Amino acid sequence: MGIKGFVEGGIASVIAGCSTHPLDLIKVRMQLQGETQASNLRPALAFHRGPIHAPPHQRAKLGPIAVGVKLVQQEGAAALFSGVSATVLRQLLYSTIRMGLYDIFKKKWSDPANVNGSLPLTRKIAAGLIAGGIGAAVGNPADVAMVRMQADGRLPPAQRRNYKSVIDAITRMGKDEGVTSLWRGSSLTVNRAMLVTASQLASYDQFKEIILEKGIMRDGLGTHVTASFLAGFVAAVASNPIDVIKTRVMNMKVEPGAAAPYSGALDCALKTVRAEGPMALYKGFIPTISRQGPFTVVLFVTLEQVRKLLKDF
Repeated sequence: MGIKGFVEGGIASVIAGCSTHPLDLIKVRMQLQGETQASNLRPALAFHRGPIHAPPHQRAKLGPIAVGVKLVQQEGAAALFSGVSATVLRQLLYSTIRMGLYDIFKKKWSDPANVNGSLPLTRKIAAGLIAGGIGAAVGNPADVAMVRMQADGRLPPAQRRNYKSVIDAITRMGKDEGVTSLWRGSSLTVNRAMLVTASQLASYDQFKEIILEKGIMRDGLGTHVTASFLAGFVAAVASNPIDVIKTRVMNMKVEPGAAAPYSGALDCALKTVRAEGPMALYKGFIPTISRQGPFTVVLFVTLEQVRKLLKDF
């Protein structure tokens, strides 16, 4: 208990985050499809005499493969790792803290009378909610930077932020938009992280215990992969709606003297549903589960291996 849980969780999280970063980027691009940016329009457009183009939310939506292909064609293969430095920092802050705290809570709250030391599902969920919330609050600046860096390539060249790295992104946001901009959408980040951590970590432990108790498989790679994939699916279903809103709020561009596209999370949710329908909250679900599944598998398989390596420390 203690530092060891943070180290194990941090190593596993960074490896999982970097290996699934392209899928996360595609998910972000899909979540921004159809988003209207009324605040970016200029009065001069009222006198535009050229052909009128359909607004973004009326254009055909691209699937994950098409989004990935288009991204590579327009921005190059290296664009699949846009914002990866922010992903690393986010995992070092957010995931390291949530994994370490969850491990501490799980050990402190376990029933001494239970020979296996397992924790009731309700306590696992409570541990995940608390650990995820704290981790997200600390890691929010990196989360904002990651979303912006991943979304930058979809903007016209003149409107791109062109952050050089996550440090450059955080520094410029603090200087140009104020320190509070680093915690833009933090309520969404915290809520999402609480849902993801509770559903992901608690369900992994629960699925793993069930598999072992029922004798379906022995404790090994097969059990770890099965339990982690099921946990990834649960986490994706629970978090996708709030993830869409979080992405849009964090990515919005506020022009000086102009009203922000969204006044907050609820406003963003209402505008999204009114303009694009309720299922817009599940935009990017395929890449979300495509990313959440492999991410969770890599995370827990790596975590189990790291635990074995550090067992004697």
